[in-house]
Amino acid sequence: MLGLNQRASAQTCSGNPCSVTNAASVTVGTVLKLSLSSTSTTLTSPDTTSFNQGHQDDLSALTATVKSNRAWSLKISGGTATWGSSGLGARANKPVGDLAWSVTGGAPFNALTTSATNIASAGGTSGTASTVSYRTAWDYTLDTPGTYTMDVVFTATAP
Repeated sequence: MLGLNQRASAQTCSGNPCSVTNAASVTVGTVLKLSLSSTSTTLTSPDTTSFNQGHQDDLSALTATVKSNRAWSLKISGGTATWGSSGLGARANKPVGDLAWSVTGGAPFNALTTSATNIASAGGTSGTASTVSYRTAWDYTLDTPGTYTMDVVFTATAP
């Protein structure tokens, strides 16, 4: 008959043996977690050697760890096109690319940009760590005394 509503009822049985089925179900969503070993990194202040070679390395500056139940990627980018600076005479236009990064424990280093660049990817994992090293470029004629800061943005996605 059309138009009649029938109420669902619990399954029952009688007799020996007696079996009733219960369907258990769950919906699993994407689980994605990114953690950094530190929310700030104090870079090594440059000395004569750093200025002479044009850079200062901070190897193993931090570790980014991703946990996910599906394929994921980890990207890095600079928060702004230029470093923040403070102090009388501090350079106001130090470019984002003066900070370079590596996940190889050293060279080669890649200049940071404001566009997100992939640094790691994998399938589902209970914890994949990427150790990030930094290299800061220094120039006698440009990098005047002051305090310089760059926000480095790490982004994990599970496409």
